[in-house]
Amino acid sequence: MNVKRTTTHAIRSMKRRGELIPMITAYDHTSAVLADRAGIPMILVGDSLGQVMLGYESTIPVTLDDIVRATASVVRGAPRALVVADLPFMTYQESPAQAMQSAARVMQEGGAHAVKLEGGSSVADTVRRLCDAGVAVMGHLGLTPQSLNQIGGYRVQGKDEGSAAKLMSDAELLQAAGAFAVVLELVPAEVAAAVTGRLGIPTIGIGAGPACDGQVQVWHDLLGLIPDFQPKHARRYAELSGTIQSAIVSYINDVKERRFPSDDETFHIPAGTSMNFEVGKPPAREEVAAVRASFAWTPERIRTLREDLRLTQAAMSEKVGVAKNNLSAWERGKNRPSLRHQSTLDSLARSRGRAP
Repeated sequence: MNVKRTTTHAIRSMKRRGELIPMITAYDHTSAVLADRAGIPMILVGDSLGQVMLGYESTIPVTLDDIVRATASVVRGAPRALVVADLPFMTYQESPAQAMQSAARVMQEGGAHAVKLEGGSSVADTVRRLCDAGVAVMGHLGLTPQSLNQIGGYRVQGKDEGSAAKLMSDAELLQAAGAFAVVLELVPAEVAAAVTGRLGIPTIGIGAGPACDGQVQVWHDLLGLIPDFQPKHARRYAELSGTIQSAIVSYINDVKERRFPSDDETFHIPAGTSMNFEVGKPPAREEVAAVRASFAWTPERIRTLREDLRLTQAAMSEKVGVAKNNLSAWERGKNRPSLRHQSTLDSLARSRGRAP
């Protein structure tokens, strides 16, 4: 089936038609498949993967390799959506040439259709250079998480006249540089509405009110995958953390009680097939325990027991009922004693007052 990919032109056209633009983050193939089948027109492979997928406290440790791998998996799972990839911290700030190299990797290796970078006037020339080279660029203003240490935390931006004017100016600079859209994060709704009305390119809000041309949400926030944290700007459309945890608890219990797998989930030898071994019942718990116990007879334990008994390898092998070379192999870790021989070793250990 020939699937038509959403383009940056289609995204800009949505603004002109007054059609609102939903966007969501995704970081892996399965999530991308689900989002794409749901009809999402645009997916962001955000550096927020550092927090929700890799366990970092911020986006700053995320590397270009992290983004490239995640982007490639998302693109493979989303044949319809436009996939935008973040350029991580310090992969574009040094120079337009550095940004060009980073964008090349994200697009050539990851398959991204556009890149996103944070900042206004400080990156306007870089955006222009990228666009001139044929790279589709999405801007990002307001709260810029890569500047978290500089701005002093996750704070709403543009709350006073001066900072709001700067945000408006930066948005116009990004548009003039060729950006096809701009994310507005943690910006007062009134300021975001003014910027949206001024620009000809779409604004995508996250914590920026309902007047933006589109909205973007983090996958984990929208689906309730992080039980103990919900940003003010996020709405949970499901509470999957509890559902997933309950499912895993049920699986654990079914395995422990031998309810899984059932016969419906089991393969059998075809009827009438002749086999050279006897198919018996599942092993008894005592047999399973004995197998587990076999790992307790390490080479060091066997050697220590023999020395406690003051036996040579030849004498010890006679007591256990094996050839001397087998006992030597046990002590060198080349192989392990059988269940029958483990039982003999247990008896010898008990005779010396040692726990088997």
